[in-house]
Amino acid sequence: MGDFDLEGIGMTSQRTRDRLVNRLREQGIVREDVLAQIGSVPRHIFVDEALAHRAYEDTALPIGHGQTISQPFVVALMTELLLEVAPSSVLEIGTGCGYQTAVLARLCERVYTVERVAALEPRARERLAAMRLRNVVCRVGDGYEGWSQYAPFDAIIVTAAPPAVPPRLLEQLAPGGRLIVPVGGGDVQELKVIDHTEDGFEEHVHERVRFVPLKTGVTPE
Repeated sequence: MGDFDLEGIGMTSQRTRDRLVNRLREQGIVREDVLAQIGSVPRHIFVDEALAHRAYEDTALPIGHGQTISQPFVVALMTELLLEVAPSSVLEIGTGCGYQTAVLARLCERVYTVERVAALEPRARERLAAMRLRNVVCRVGDGYEGWSQYAPFDAIIVTAAPPAVPPRLLEQLAPGGRLIVPVGGGDVQELKVIDHTEDGFEEHVHERVRFVPLKTGVTPE
């Protein structure tokens, strides 16, 4: 297990984290449990050391392999939308560095997370272990396929943008469940919230967001 400074100092201190929480509250995040996790999950350990001083800025940052750690506001927003259905089991597509995973794991009973870039998965696993999060199951795989072994899921969250909603993810969503996914090509996508109701799937567009594309298959790097 890596030796990580979970507390942080200076630009990674609790005071700096609290400023981020206050900013998100001003931007409309209302759930105190979500804000508490944004304030307590050590985002600085999920980015390269050279970027640690920027970890509590409300911005996406590069994590290598053409991927990013999501903007804290977007993490908080998607988590808030997901928690509205009070999920026990959550599938995350796009582990990345593991930051969104860590926030979810503090708020949900069980998190299953899939990453297509094999080089990222052990790094995320190491950081989640450092936080002693034992309710997370990770694997390398194609996010378009979901994780049928553990389906159905109460909620599914996708942290990269497919051009259209992947059908396999809808198949793995439990009745009463919710899928949150940014959809579209180009630099800006629509954040879609899809609920599995008695009458089928009910879709709403929440707002415009920016995510890296969700690619098919698995890659070592």
